Amino acid sequence: MSAIRYELGSDQILTLTIDMPGQSANTMNAAFRDALSDTAAKVKGDLDNIRGVIVTSAKKTFFAGGDLKELHKVTREDAKTFEDMVNALKADMRFLETSGKPVVAAINGTALGGGLEVALACHYRIAINDDSIQLGLPEVTLGLLPGGGGTQRLPRMIGLEAAFPFLMEGKKVNPKTALKAGIVDELADSADDMITKARAFIDANPKCQQPWDQKGFKFPGGAPHHPAMAQKLAIAPAMLKQKTKGCYPAPERILSAAVEGAQVDFDNGSLIETRYFAELVIGPVAKNMTGTFWFQLNAIKAGGSRPEGVDKETFRKVGVLGAGMMGAGIAYSTATRGIEVVLKDVSVENAEKGKSYSEKLLAKKVSRGRMTEEQKAEILGRITATGSAEDLAGCDLVIEAVFEDSELKAKVTREAEPKLVNNGIFASNTSTIPISQLAGASARPENFIGLHFFSPVDKMQLVEIIVGEHTSDETLARSFDYVQQIGKIPVVVNDSRGFFTSRVFGTFVNEGICMLGEGIHPSSIENAGLLAGMPVGPLAISDEVSMTLMQHIRDQSKKDTEAAGGSWNAHPAEAVIDAMVNEHGRKGKAAGAGFYDYPADGKKHLWPELENLFVDAEKARNVRLQELKDRILFIQAIETVRCLEEGVLRTIEDANIGSIFGIGYAPWTGGAIQFINQYGVRSFTERATELSTTYGERFAPPKLLLERAESNSPFV
Repeated sequence: MSAIRYELGSDQILTLTIDMPGQSANTMNAAFRDALSDTAAKVKGDLDNIRGVIVTSAKKTFFAGGDLKELHKVTREDAKTFEDMVNALKADMRFLETSGKPVVAAINGTALGGGLEVALACHYRIAINDDSIQLGLPEVTLGLLPGGGGTQRLPRMIGLEAAFPFLMEGKKVNPKTALKAGIVDELADSADDMITKARAFIDANPKCQQPWDQKGFKFPGGAPHHPAMAQKLAIAPAMLKQKTKGCYPAPERILSAAVEGAQVDFDNGSLIETRYFAELVIGPVAKNMTGTFWFQLNAIKAGGSRPEGVDKETFRKVGVLGAGMMGAGIAYSTATRGIEVVLKDVSVENAEKGKSYSEKLLAKKVSRGRMTEEQKAEILGRITATGSAEDLAGCDLVIEAVFEDSELKAKVTREAEPKLVNNGIFASNTSTIPISQLAGASARPENFIGLHFFSPVDKMQLVEIIVGEHTSDETLARSFDYVQQIGKIPVVVNDSRGFFTSRVFGTFVNEGICMLGEGIHPSSIENAGLLAGMPVGPLAISDEVSMTLMQHIRDQSKKDTEAAGGSWNAHPAEAVIDAMVNEHGRKGKAAGAGFYDYPADGKKHLWPELENLFVDAEKARNVRLQELKDRILFIQAIETVRCLEEGVLRTIEDANIGSIFGIGYAPWTGGAIQFINQYGVRSFTERATELSTTYGERFAPPKLLLERAESNSPFV
């Protein structure tokens, strides 16, 4: 059965319905390529009897794009074969485009990536006017470029400058916005209306040619050599490098393909695009990003870490203890998903302050036209601000988000737990204290679990679910359901101090602070973090967290460790933190002074006194950037392996997704474990050993890493 149904009507209008057999969505795989080739041959034979062509889909979506399984397997040795295959596919699309007959895309659902490229190869695009439909070219988010003509057709349609956000940022829009942008030509109210309009276009345009195939074609907004455009393009690479920090080749190749292709005819531009596409497909960054952001993320979303045999639960009422920024964020994220929330603090006034956080976020949405006043009022109506534990009665789940203090957490647990429904779940949002330790205050430790959110909760997608010693599989499964119900990504870990994300995050900030203590210039440290691919430098993030909180967590951990009979190993960063807080009163951003100054009327900047207090001029001059970048990435990856070795991490998928979405580990790497795989396990281990010789035991390769290095086998 062909992936494209070929129906030539008595009115001489050919309808090509894309319907991939055995798939819920259409993808640009081998079956589609074969079908397109056969279709092009048939059209060639029937050309005299065809007045026009309508391209549509039998699926709910129009076309989902390229087949990532195929792309992920392409190696350097396959590059020539791959290029030939892509060019053959594009030649079939180009034949339909240059046949002289009007070709209309009837876009009945979402068209992303290769799907939109199929539509761009048509002369006219009609989309159903439905806000749930998305149109865009998101390949860049997986380290790729639109390789089906997208870098050539879109700039010729709407201009280079207008096309760049779609090409280089992966911007997706609904049909209304696509119409304004010039990506679609007309909207339809229904599928029938869409086909009627498609036929009308064919009737009105018996002969069709793309603008770029017509003599005298001029680029909208100016070609690259146009003075105004040339001026903008001269600074574009520098602006792009400022964003990518040189870690992401895809946006750079997209810029090159679009600009170089715009200086030649369309067909040669298409060949340029294929070359850059093949280069990215076989490169490590695309492999890393596709493997993690597509395959591994989808495995997690499909419930790979959820215990089987437990019925899916829908939560109706959730209690949140503590109305600070974290608790307020959890309340907002829960209420916006239709769940009733009880936000409790020590007083109703404090709870109302927490509720006002939601009010501000919702008001912003209303002001931007993304929500109505009625919808805002409905969401706020779901949040009950209270100072009384009695209002928690009937909650399916209670999450405590109080200060990181074991005794305080025990107190609120004992107060709130009796108010839960029968078999209700009590969760702690602790970032460091072991769940098994906190569950000691619970009357039902099998129903006690960790739900570690990240700040700001409304923006951060990850929730780390921590399974305590007595937590039941049923509690884990239901907690997993809650996290998905509020639209977050769940990763599941076993219990330990700091769990996974806080442990790894701690190594990142401590390594940066340690570098400062060694005499390295703070600017070099911050730049090394950014150039390694971290979202912010270690000193800046330390200020965000606050050094007083870091002191408190350390002191609590030290106290608990020693109480359990263990010994505390001080990190070299501790002396710097203590000096900053205790001697210089520099506590962090919230206090207005940390490693950075925060002037009321200007941008933050590094505290100038750091140079006098810490910097060793000779060391600062001679340090190698790559050494700093290695230290930042290696220390986190090594700690991630330790978490695997100790059984804190259950899967490689959770390790990679948790490291990126939880702590911002450089996304270009595909995550902390994928960084090791891509570096080469043996080579990584050798480099880690070098770093441990120079900087200490914290870089020493764990036993699990040494075992893998012997056979040079990747983590899978």
